[in-house]
Amino acid sequence: MAPRLVFLATLLLFCLALVSSDVEIEDQQKLVTRGANRRLLPFMDCGGLCKVRCSLHSRPNLCSRACGTCCVRCKCVPPGTSGNREMCGTCYTDMTTHGNRTKCP
Repeated sequence: MAPRLVFLATLLLFCLALVSSDVEIEDQQKLVTRGANRRLLPFMDCGGLCKVRCSLHSRPNLCSRACGTCCVRCKCVPPGTSGNREMCGTCYTDMTTHGNRTKCP
């Protein structure tokens, strides 16, 4: 009976240590995602960047929605209110809608 109790106590402490270390990592670095390779990505304010990018657009809500999708997938928003799409690479420039039009503003 005692060996089982020691094993369960050790297992519980190990699990608590894992959970607390993950919380500390998330507190120190704001995470966007933790993929299969467990790389930690720096926080990116897609909402704020897309608000600036779409500020002069004729349909700012539509622009912000598309920009947000592109930002999350490509981890990039080009500077300025238009153009400069090449600065984010092929992920940003090659993404298209169902109608084969460019998706990212």
